Amino acid sequence: MQQKGVSMTISSSLNAGVAGLTANASRLATIADNIANSSTPGYKRVRSDFNSLVVGSSGAGYTAGGVRASSSREIDSRGSLVGTNNSTDLAIQGRGMLPVASVAEVAGGNLNPSMLLTSTGSFNTNEDGLLSTSSGLVLMGWPALPDGSIPNFPRDTTDGLEPIVLNRSQLSSEPTTEIDLNINLPATATEAGGTPDPADTTTPIAYYDNLGRAEEVIVEFEPTVPASGTSNEWTLRITDSASGGALIGEYTLTFNDSQTDGGSLASVTAITGGAYDPTTGSAIVNVAGGAIEVGLGLLGRSNALTQLGDQWVPSNISRDGAPAGNIVDVEIDENGFVLASFDSGITRTVYQVPLVDVPNMNGLETLDRQTFLPTTDSGSFFLWDAGSGPVGDVASNALEESNADVATELTAMITTQRAYSSASKVIQTVDEMLQETTNIIR
Repeated sequence: MQQKGVSMTISSSLNAGVAGLTANASRLATIADNIANSSTPGYKRVRSDFNSLVVGSSGAGYTAGGVRASSSREIDSRGSLVGTNNSTDLAIQGRGMLPVASVAEVAGGNLNPSMLLTSTGSFNTNEDGLLSTSSGLVLMGWPALPDGSIPNFPRDTTDGLEPIVLNRSQLSSEPTTEIDLNINLPATATEAGGTPDPADTTTPIAYYDNLGRAEEVIVEFEPTVPASGTSNEWTLRITDSASGGALIGEYTLTFNDSQTDGGSLASVTAITGGAYDPTTGSAIVNVAGGAIEVGLGLLGRSNALTQLGDQWVPSNISRDGAPAGNIVDVEIDENGFVLASFDSGITRTVYQVPLVDVPNMNGLETLDRQTFLPTTDSGSFFLWDAGSGPVGDVASNALEESNADVATELTAMITTQRAYSSASKVIQTVDEMLQETTNIIR
């Protein structure tokens, strides 16, 4: 009976030795994976944890339980950021994940592809215009409205998220909505006997209509010449080429001649066209394609139209808008806004990339291509604006390195090898002891 107990104790030692081999082989597999991916951007290190198994005692002897290995991925641990030359190489400075989808799923016509998560990626436009990686991941974002604003999309679902498509052959224009007149009118022209040359007080100003076509408004200033003295008064007429030269605005302008505010606007009276707004210093006129705000200047301020000296000086006549142009460059700022620059000189927000956060990052399901999937263990996801709440900023021209350190892994490999050799020695010793036990039985 005592021999049977000895045999069982020795057998449990054999099982413990086998468990040690299995556990250390599992740990070596994680080390091998970490070393192999030490240069893989966005790779998250796998950690092996050992847990002892206590079976208990059997009579006077001790029964070895052995060890059990479990592995977990350090998803919430970040690697260092390294700079690149590609403006659409993205990483995250802080917490959060980038939403991506499989290019194959998108190319298959799925209008609502599954949202995957990744912490970094080198994105470029492919043949279909998708902003994607070479491994087949396409970046997802919320599309902007034509004016560049982002609608209020839901934050706890993927509704509204769509693959980012940047068609570089696509044309885009921006209609003119503002014109600023920074012109000095000659004060001598409003004196008795003044005879200004109409060519010196008339100027065409180009603008762009809703289709990116170039049109003109003609701005003409006519002085009021009194019989004696000085009137300090002008009539401003604005005509539109797209409306067949029709008069779209006429205003009476008077200027101050006091010692403190001489040369500045004193009053603006609308004859036709939109009323002058003294709070903005502008008036609204309607060209064929819509409204344009014309900046005349604030009353009592020399910040636009002035009347000084004896010269007509159109110092700075500016307007917004741009003709049709192609995308020449794409950048993503720290807030996740995708900015497309066109060869016409305009820059427009076309998408916003949110950052995804979950309560337990380490509870995400790990997939290939350094991607992850929300699970019940990770908790429900939420889409944040980059730089708000718990998430960090988007870093462009950067990639996140693997969080696996080769020196640490090599040290762990040495200790694992020693532990594996010792476990094999246990098995060898048990084999010899069992052989001795067999000899005793004989």
